[in-house]
Amino acid sequence: MAGPQCCSNPPILNPSYGVDSAEKLGGLNVYAAGSLTPSLPLFLSLMFLVPAYTSKKLAEKVAAAGFFVVVPNFFYDDPFVYDNNRPLAVWLEDHGTDKGFEDAKSIINALKEKGYPQLELQDSVGVVSGCFSCKVVTELAKSDFIQAAVLLHPSFVALDDIEGVKVPMAVLGAEIDEYSPLELLKQFEEILAAKSEIDSYVKIFPKAEHSWTVRYNVEDEEAVKRAEEAHNNMIDWFSKHVK
Repeated sequence: MAGPQCCSNPPILNPSYGVDSAEKLGGLNVYAAGSLTPSLPLFLSLMFLVPAYTSKKLAEKVAAAGFFVVVPNFFYDDPFVYDNNRPLAVWLEDHGTDKGFEDAKSIINALKEKGYPQLELQDSVGVVSGCFSCKVVTELAKSDFIQAAVLLHPSFVALDDIEGVKVPMAVLGAEIDEYSPLELLKQFEEILAAKSEIDSYVKIFPKAEHSWTVRYNVEDEEAVKRAEEAHNNMIDWFSKHVK
């Protein structure tokens, strides 16, 4: 988590979406949506909001679009919470992006063992994340483990990370975001545009703030519409690039 906006608008959990219902993959509890068959590409969501209804509802929406979706309990039931007397720097020591990168690889390898042959070619995996975990997505995008990526209101992503990207990438940014300000997003866009061999784009959502795609007020019609637009952009991107 980068800031208070990451923890705003806490979701109302539906018991059917609880962590207890998750299965294990690669040593992590995961929420899976869709059927694990050779004909479906994999959508790996490294969202920081793992136990939340909003993340799982989105997973089912993506599955309905023709993907097998895996949402890992990326922070091992230990999300960062403001005002709990544990500074963010201390929490990050236990949830570093290096570990996240290895966890993501473990999940992909576990799916190979379950008989998902397309993964052997590493050409059927799309990965999305928001905020902190976008750093993990960029590491995967630099390492030939995935076919396409989407970053939602990223934080902790540096220019060097974007320069190393090898796969099609969409960056959906917020107009109001101190963690990825407009100037930085425009630099991301320039770097990606210079990679003529890689399809990419950066889209800025007016009036949106950090975490608007998952931590939005469900009573705010404009916020819901904006989030759904981003969700559809994400699905369109993976439908285009992950086969």
